[in-house]
Amino acid sequence: MSKYDQAAIEAVELIYQGATNSPVEAWDIATSELFGKGSWGQKKGCPKNAFLGLCEEGCIEGIPKGLYNTRRKSKNKDYAIKAVKLIKVQPNLLENIKELWNKVTNNSGISHNHQMDVVKALSKKNYIQG
Repeated sequence: MSKYDQAAIEAVELIYQGATNSPVEAWDIATSELFGKGSWGQKKGCPKNAFLGLCEEGCIEGIPKGLYNTRRKSKNKDYAIKAVKLIKVQPNLLENIKELWNKVTNNSGISHNHQMDVVKALSKKNYIQG
């Protein structure tokens, strides 16, 4: 499990435990603990925007839809949403992140940057709803 898997799970659990009701704050707390406050790993945008995108769309059980990201459009949000849709149809994609990523990006050759780790971790913990 990568640190971003752990961050996504911990962020959701912080919300479930009532430590915060803000997905942004929950992500910041979780990544600060795992990577160190202000570190490159803590600030990394791709997994953060994937997580916040899932929250914004109401994909995570118990987290209401809302505007959580400062960006109006986010490719990482779009990637995460598409991954969730693909996993619903083909759950076996959770076992092959590379194949999932290739389907999400239509075999574009872009390297995934932990967005799929977030989706996989939350899916495996059954935090993705729908």
